Amino acid sequence: MAGSRRLAKELEEARRWEGACELGPLGGSVLRWGGLLLPNNPPYNVGAFRFELAFSPHYPLVPPSVTFRTQIYHPGVDQQGRVCQPLTTTEHWSPTTRALHVLQDLLLLVDSLDLQRVLREDLARELAADPELFRRKAEEHARLHSKQRPAAAAPR
Repeated sequence: MAGSRRLAKELEEARRWEGACELGPLGGSVLRWGGLLLPNNPPYNVGAFRFELAFSPHYPLVPPSVTFRTQIYHPGVDQQGRVCQPLTTTEHWSPTTRALHVLQDLLLLVDSLDLQRVLREDLARELAADPELFRRKAEEHARLHSKQRPAAAAPR
């Protein structure tokens, strides 16, 4: 299957990217990847966040979906771990987009706290009203729930 060959190549490309580690197939399927996202910026760079990338058998014609498996206090991620990622919606998706682009966009979402990409209105209101309080809560939550960053991936 051409999609599987493409995904295998894309997985190798994504494994060379420094924004994530422990990236690999889940359950032996090239259609499901798991890994740890390594945020660059506070308040999230105190830890690493487990995510899953799920591909349709019709990839690259259909976009993948991204879900955080580690809880994250972020306005762009809902309580089930779903991500506000326009890149992976059918109206913005292009078959030329690669999985690495999706992962890079995921890291950008976490690092930038964009109030235009919101799934949790309560956290967006908190961030807008009191950014310092939001950042303290997000960092505390990250310290409690995130995974330990690998030594080679200490915060930059």
